[in-house]
Amino acid sequence: MGTIDTNSVLDTKVSIWQHIKNALSGTEADYTETPMKKAIFLLAVPMILELVMESTFAVVDIFFVSKLGASAVATVGLTETYLFLLYSIAMGLAMAVTAIVARRIGEKDKESAGISAVQSIILAILASIPFSLAGIFYAKDLLALMGADQWAIDNGYRYTQWMLGGNMVIMLLFIINAIFRGAGDAAIAMRVLWISNGMNIILCPLLIFGWGPIPPLGIEGAAIATNIGRGTGVLVQLWMLFRGNKRIQVRLSELYWDAKSMLGILRTSIGGIGQMIVAMTSWIFLMRILAEVGSEAVAGATIAIRLMMFTMMPAWGLSNAAATLVGQNLGAGNPDRAESAVWKTGSYNMVYLLIVSVLYFAFNDSLMRIFTEDSRVIAIGAEWLRILSFSYFVYGWWMVSTAAFNGAGDTKTPTYINLVFFWLIQIPLSWYLAISLGWEQSGVFWGVFFSETSVGLFTLWLFSRGKWKTVKV
Repeated sequence: MGTIDTNSVLDTKVSIWQHIKNALSGTEADYTETPMKKAIFLLAVPMILELVMESTFAVVDIFFVSKLGASAVATVGLTETYLFLLYSIAMGLAMAVTAIVARRIGEKDKESAGISAVQSIILAILASIPFSLAGIFYAKDLLALMGADQWAIDNGYRYTQWMLGGNMVIMLLFIINAIFRGAGDAAIAMRVLWISNGMNIILCPLLIFGWGPIPPLGIEGAAIATNIGRGTGVLVQLWMLFRGNKRIQVRLSELYWDAKSMLGILRTSIGGIGQMIVAMTSWIFLMRILAEVGSEAVAGATIAIRLMMFTMMPAWGLSNAAATLVGQNLGAGNPDRAESAVWKTGSYNMVYLLIVSVLYFAFNDSLMRIFTEDSRVIAIGAEWLRILSFSYFVYGWWMVSTAAFNGAGDTKTPTYINLVFFWLIQIPLSWYLAISLGWEQSGVFWGVFFSETSVGLFTLWLFSRGKWKTVKV
């Protein structure tokens, strides 16, 4: 990529190891003034490692659950369709929180940033309650509604009860880490997930299969491990937030209901929640279509999605870095620098996902065999990975350009885009190809390929027009 100048992340006076150390430990660098490549590096490294740890747990989790059979994997996949609704709210709120906290930090107003953090936590707790009640009392009904087989309804419902009933820890983990990211302290968010998911990885096999005095709990053990790990992560987050750090601290005097600040978060988050609900519910419909094909189709798709999410985490980390840089630099009155951050991170994403595409195309079957020996499940998951490989690099630009809109506080534009491409194109097209034409799971995979490639290109074009630079939050 040519020689590295003084603005490069690898500045000639400081070794790459020192930059990595700074990124992992956290720095007091001002991201509105730090050379752009260095700023991206310092933010992206901990964000990438944070998300890689999250996706590592998802892959490890499905690895152990897959030993219980296709119906157990399908139970995880069908439960996650409901968790997708929760994630949509959590991620929508997180987008707003990151944008608002980043803007306040860019304006050098740390007190307002702390107040916004408190209001977002209150909102997260309130939003989690309906999901908890639904999961605890209606787990079997929810699984049946999604077309689960009898094993999932009779034996897997306790997994659903735990995952939905304990969803508050998931919600808080999302929101509080969004606070740290918006403040530019991505290293704390990374360390929290290391602790949380490290516990998950250790507890998951112990509780699923048993060990010594610990009885085998089967699929229920996977959910219990997740709740323990993420609950511990939330406790660490709260301690770090109230103890204070280099960039943000919540004081006891800020623990009150602030209607104006909360309304500001809600107003900004509506678009974010909307865009995530559209995207996530489209996956619910896709999983419902796959359930019509059979448990093997759901299991194959579930494993493929976990693999996809694992490889996408570095790209999401770069995108999150772009969102923070956009928010802070718009707050500092420097929109051109905000735009430069997006183009640079987008190019890095494209190169990375091109490499992943080659791996998917060449080793799709081998990747699936890591998780299951079921030949039908392997064939279905491998097919999806192969189809994804044809345009995976486009996702990199989609993620970064969407992050730019959200980081600027323009959460409505991606909502409208998702509504058209996911609800009006992806779902009908996938149904038509899979059911009407009889392509089964192949129809769903090609429907996803067409719609998500199209939405990536369109979102990038819309970003290039620059209207997001004038959004006020």
